[in-house]
Amino acid sequence: MGDQGGARPAGPGGQIDAGRIDVRPAVGRYDDFSEVVGVKKPGGGGCWCMSYRDSRVRNEERPGYMRNLCETEPGPGVLVYVDGVVAGWCSIAPRSTYRRLMNSRTIPFVDDRDAWVAVCFVVRAGYRKRGLMHHLLAGAVEHARAHGAEVVEGYPAEVGAGRVDVISGYVGTVRMFEAAGFERAAETGGVSGGRRRWVMRRELTQDAGPPVTAG
Repeated sequence: MGDQGGARPAGPGGQIDAGRIDVRPAVGRYDDFSEVVGVKKPGGGGCWCMSYRDSRVRNEERPGYMRNLCETEPGPGVLVYVDGVVAGWCSIAPRSTYRRLMNSRTIPFVDDRDAWVAVCFVVRAGYRKRGLMHHLLAGAVEHARAHGAEVVEGYPAEVGAGRVDVISGYVGTVRMFEAAGFERAAETGGVSGGRRRWVMRRELTQDAGPPVTAG
């Protein structure tokens, strides 16, 4: 899965890439997941990518919860590597596995299919501004496709041409999803960093595969 070649002049979103980039499922890679998302301070609290899955799980139980998900297919998401070093994470799973989304009053259901959702992106400091979120989204789509998904969704923020702040950026941006072949399906009642969020969808049943990019 992901890009298997060497260095290239530009990534899917036009950003400069440096080094070999691969996107891989998180199954069997809990330590790498923890390196990107985990809390390093002993006893410290944190999301551990549980906010959408089930925020009722106590902080001290979250590492074990995610370790279990990383031990079985399809796993909780995908990881991006630069020259073999883990650099980022995307949570991608069926909507039915995210308790917060199933009970959401702000993010509508478009139809009754169990869409896979790319809900969260994290790129480590030192690896940002390389277009890795574009690679993560492309890899997330292919991961969902490999596990029989009919449709993939995301709920990114509507951001203009300016710089994306961290608060808005973790859900991705509308223009990033559009560059990956997603279309606006519905407006949500949610915001991220004060910015409106949209349901973005990509149908896989009529999709031949990842878009071909020049370069």
